[in-house]
Amino acid sequence: MNVQAMKVIYKFEMLRAWKTLTQTIASPVISTVLYFVVFGSAIGSRIEQIEGVPYAVFIVPGLVMLSLLTQSIANASFGIFFPKFTGTIYEVMSAPISFFEIVVGYVGAAATKSLILGVIILITANFFVDLNIAHPVWMVAFLILTCVSFSLFGFIIGLWATNFEKLQLIPMLVITPLVFLGGSFYSVSMLPPAWQTVTLFNPVLYLISGFRWSFFEVADVSVGVSLAMVIGFLILCLGIVWLMFKTGYRLKQ
Repeated sequence: MNVQAMKVIYKFEMLRAWKTLTQTIASPVISTVLYFVVFGSAIGSRIEQIEGVPYAVFIVPGLVMLSLLTQSIANASFGIFFPKFTGTIYEVMSAPISFFEIVVGYVGAAATKSLILGVIILITANFFVDLNIAHPVWMVAFLILTCVSFSLFGFIIGLWATNFEKLQLIPMLVITPLVFLGGSFYSVSMLPPAWQTVTLFNPVLYLISGFRWSFFEVADVSVGVSLAMVIGFLILCLGIVWLMFKTGYRLKQ
């Protein structure tokens, strides 16, 4: 295993994040503060509690997941798309390094940046609400699994995209709506029975439900099912990336 090559890719991507610190860190944190002001204060004054949890506290896991999913995808997709755009990806492909080592470098950096962002948002949330975590180990596990799996998904988007418009297409038109419809700011039990059934087909629901359970021991679906869905999605993404590298999809002219 070429550890040195993985380190070089990882360090390069992390240094790129420091150069765009405002966009990478400050922008999501400001957005989170605005969500607290709008949802926590305005709506929270009308909805006191959901399943025994104060509304302003209840939305914290959803806010974290909203930022994690979008940033994981954005970091990983741009990280691999830019070398494709400039043509430097062919230097990486011709180097004595396997697809697994390339993925570890790019996806590892994207997941690390998203993980740091998630921790910062949790710290920010403590300034607005009294936040207690019932299962910190499970919280960290869901946090890491989400960052890695959606960084892999973003990596796939970066390989698939042929221009900057396509790079934003899936995150804006698919992921963001799924997050909002996946119980980020409400409990699925509040929906009519028919819509509850429809929501169960939303994969993001299982991420948010499992993550929220680690905080409050409150979940819309079983935590075991949530964990299985996250791991299954991670394995699926890894398989797709392997197939794209094996066939040279959008990587070879």
